[in-house]
Amino acid sequence: MTGQALPFTSSPVVGEVTVPGSKSETNRALVLAALADGPSALRGVLDSRDSQLMIDALRALGVSLERDGDALVVTPPVRFRGALDIDCGLAGTVMRFVPPIALLADGPSTFIGDPHASERPMGPILDGLRQLGALVSEDALPFRLVPPAAFGSEASVDASGSSQFVSGLLLIGSLLPDGLMLRHTGATLPSRPHIAMTCEMLRARGVRIDQPDESTWVVAPGPIAALDLLIEPDLTNAAVFLAAAAATGGRVTVPGWPETSLQPGALFLELAARMGATVERDDGSVTLVGPERLHGIDVDLTTASELTPVIAALGALAAGTTTIRGVGHIRGHETDRLAALVAELTKLGVRAEETADGLTVEGGAALQRAEVETYADHRMVHFAAILALAQPGITVTDLECVSKTMPAFPQDWAGLVS
Repeated sequence: MTGQALPFTSSPVVGEVTVPGSKSETNRALVLAALADGPSALRGVLDSRDSQLMIDALRALGVSLERDGDALVVTPPVRFRGALDIDCGLAGTVMRFVPPIALLADGPSTFIGDPHASERPMGPILDGLRQLGALVSEDALPFRLVPPAAFGSEASVDASGSSQFVSGLLLIGSLLPDGLMLRHTGATLPSRPHIAMTCEMLRARGVRIDQPDESTWVVAPGPIAALDLLIEPDLTNAAVFLAAAAATGGRVTVPGWPETSLQPGALFLELAARMGATVERDDGSVTLVGPERLHGIDVDLTTASELTPVIAALGALAAGTTTIRGVGHIRGHETDRLAALVAELTKLGVRAEETADGLTVEGGAALQRAEVETYADHRMVHFAAILALAQPGITVTDLECVSKTMPAFPQDWAGLVS
């Protein structure tokens, strides 16, 4: 095998890991600071490819972003400018949050991305921008967007494929001349906590958002106030390190875990406890203590689908069956995550099957050595890293794709496991 090795351990994993800032909060905070009525100082900004893509995209549109000690000071322009070849990479928040900003620019913008970016769903948000008056050339990356001469104030989109279609439009709603009435028309809406995060971050900056029903948002016109902010640790990334304790009967602490959080990753503590782990809180930190043996669970992850790879990995090591529901939309994430997880679990000797909206994993089988394909997906590295703890010789095809949200993951993981 020619893949990159992941560490194995025959001992319980014990240690502490400081996790960098939340990707979801970082990129929302950057956008809101760019849209605000004055400069904002952001601390704890995640240093990753996704956040750098967001920073570069905002700079292209005329925003000033400068370091001042441990803060990133974001100063909005008097007017956004159109820009050519804004690179979205494979970042959902960039490709879905920046085009709405370009709606407010003084001229056309074009958007490009990684080779697989064209496969990520974009149609609903681009259609929403058309309803607000924009001219958009395509329904996926790459595309050209021409701002409207006159703005609409209502849009209806099917956000079944991604809650970011709602969040992206809500972020600019108050800056439209008549505000925004936004309706979700689909049967399901995944990752509602991410929409709640968007709404609460807007409200914290003085924006009025009413929700007359679970599928409608009404954003009143008005300014977005500048706000200095300390960004929370990324709890989905933290879950991977806590999972090392769950998988090995160890004990891992993550400092800075918030008492309450809108991040979907916060749900991991409850899921780990259901699988047999013990969760301890002490003075702003969380410690997870792994059991002698994990047991499978049946869980609906509609609100926290990013945890699917970690729970699938723990399910493979657990006794019994783990069933994950409500995550059909992750077929449109960085890769088709359901197909990828089933293919790689099967390669490792684990019985797994896709369902209409998730997958089932039969735990307890002896893992086989294999090279895990990562599909340029950072979460697939996390998945493989957990399983490699239990079987020497598991490698991955691409370790560097973790730079999307946590460039230091390989070093931090090796340091914890060793």
